[in-house]
Amino acid sequence: MQFSAILTSFALLGALILPPSVWSRTAGPESSTADAIILDMAQAFKQRDRKRLSSMLAHVRGHTLEPWAAYWELAARLDDASTKEIQDFLARYSGTYQEDRLRNEWLLQLGKNRDWTAFEREVRLYRMNDDRSVRCYGALTDYKTRAADVGKLVADTWLSLRDADEGCAAAAEQLLDDKKLDRHIAWLRARLGMENDRLRVATQAVGMLDERWTKTVNSIYLNPGKYLSDKLTALRPQTREFVSLALIRLAYLDPAEAAVEVEKLRWKAQLTQEERSWIWGVIGKRAAQKLSLDAPGFFAKGQAAEMHEDHLVWLARAALRMGNWSKVLEAIAAMPEVMRADPTWVYWKARALLKLDASESNRTQARQLLAGIASVRGFYEQLALEELGQKITVPARPEPLTAEEKETARQNTGLARALHAIRIGLRLEGVREWNYHTNLHVRGGLDDRGLLAAADLACQNEVWDRCINTSDRTRGVMDFEQRFPLPFKAAVLARTAQIGLDPAYVYGLIRQESRFIMDARSGVGASGLMQVMPATAKWTAKKIGLSGFQPRDINDRDTNIAIGTGYLKLVLDNFGGSMPMAAAAYNAGPGRPQLWRGQSGAPVLEAAIWAENIPFHETRDYVKKVLSNTTNYAALITGQPQSLKARLGSVGPRDASVPLPTEDLP
Repeated sequence: MQFSAILTSFALLGALILPPSVWSRTAGPESSTADAIILDMAQAFKQRDRKRLSSMLAHVRGHTLEPWAAYWELAARLDDASTKEIQDFLARYSGTYQEDRLRNEWLLQLGKNRDWTAFEREVRLYRMNDDRSVRCYGALTDYKTRAADVGKLVADTWLSLRDADEGCAAAAEQLLDDKKLDRHIAWLRARLGMENDRLRVATQAVGMLDERWTKTVNSIYLNPGKYLSDKLTALRPQTREFVSLALIRLAYLDPAEAAVEVEKLRWKAQLTQEERSWIWGVIGKRAAQKLSLDAPGFFAKGQAAEMHEDHLVWLARAALRMGNWSKVLEAIAAMPEVMRADPTWVYWKARALLKLDASESNRTQARQLLAGIASVRGFYEQLALEELGQKITVPARPEPLTAEEKETARQNTGLARALHAIRIGLRLEGVREWNYHTNLHVRGGLDDRGLLAAADLACQNEVWDRCINTSDRTRGVMDFEQRFPLPFKAAVLARTAQIGLDPAYVYGLIRQESRFIMDARSGVGASGLMQVMPATAKWTAKKIGLSGFQPRDINDRDTNIAIGTGYLKLVLDNFGGSMPMAAAAYNAGPGRPQLWRGQSGAPVLEAAIWAENIPFHETRDYVKKVLSNTTNYAALITGQPQSLKARLGSVGPRDASVPLPTEDLP
């Protein structure tokens, strides 16, 4: 429909449009025509078409999604908007996600413009408080107006950012100029940029120390070997740092070559212990990510206390892979406290204690550690249960929701707005708004009972991703039927029975892949419930005898389930029934898990250790979550206690005596 036709049709609804003053107390008129204008405005916002947005705004007053429309119109011209226009918007839509979202963007603009008076006034009203750039601007405001000591806050926040930003960089630069922040912090930031292949991070940090040095950093990034081959003799402090950056960059590209280079006498003699340890940490990390047996030896050449936390994680993983339990303990002991408290490292610390010393004191400490995390909440929590001799069972359901609790959720205008946005195709906007209104740290956020009621509302509307994610956040109670719903149960059970596939495994995978969103589409083109790629769908349809398949059919529920389960069964058979390896193959392609299982002579590993050593963060997380989901779904479907360990098994090099399948999986 042309936009002019939309407006003409919408004009006929004029009598139904509510005055702006009551939009927040009741839903506005809903119609396909009104929704079409909202969708057109969403597209215009993406294109930053200010004129189009302004011309449409008046026609959606009173609509449920009016706050979104008004936000798009003003956000598209925020640079030019007057303070009065912004304040009027914030007042009109007070308490909404859109108010807080716009204030977030305005705070970034105020910080960039160094308007500290307005920033300080507005930041007090900012409820989300989750933007790290805003946090850094806030620290800079405190420093400017009250001479507050904000060095540690700025340093910690700046070093935690993966990419270059304006807010934390501005705060760091000011503190560096005033000698309130050690120059070493800037070099650490540059190191992190170089080892994570973020050139802009490195040049931004070094440029704060001396703008002329950015040219050197660029040269190092492009050719670290050439920089190191130059006739560098007595190293000044900054030259040592440049050498460190070059060795780090070389380690990113080729850890074995970097290991040879850093052993050269001129570097060993002139680099500090801290510099050498960091470099060995990077070399070890990159070698561990390549599953090299040399990784533990590389790590051993540095001191764990001088390494970055990311190096320590990979030191622990490499030690697990080699069965060096004392090194596992050493790596965990060197981690920051918050990281040591993660269930991953609590579990492996307990296991290491039991492996190293079977004394009563060690067993007691290990049991205490395991008991502190044991539950059905996640992968390592479930493994902790089993280490304590318990199985995975369905927890008792919480008290049923009352009619009042359900009605409170239905009357929540933010949740209603989110559901409407999702219903008409604005999923990203709807998800953001839903999450905002269910977060406890936001004023008006929900406690456990409120989360259960909100999850129930989403379930009743078959918005399964919000149902699952909202119920997942309860702490004191768990409703497994919300957390692990069984949509399309008849279709899934019939299909899995037909091909001999565990339905719990299929549900565990779908929950992780799409959260049961039938029209889900990934950034790389995977589609539907089981997120099947077009080429894979075509290949699988042929293999399973699905005649007449067309690419458009992949979004049909039953077709997607048939193809997804068919491919999963082929992958599972290809990996000898190993659920962890098949899950990794489903996520990262079948070729990579074959490499990750190791060459001939590599150790046979507990699958939990194998999964923890998967080089790709996404796949590592995916495998653990799919297997954890599967175990919980099995408990739900069968009503019987379950074992995660039994599903994990072990992973080792392929048995050369067993022929590979004759077909290559896509």
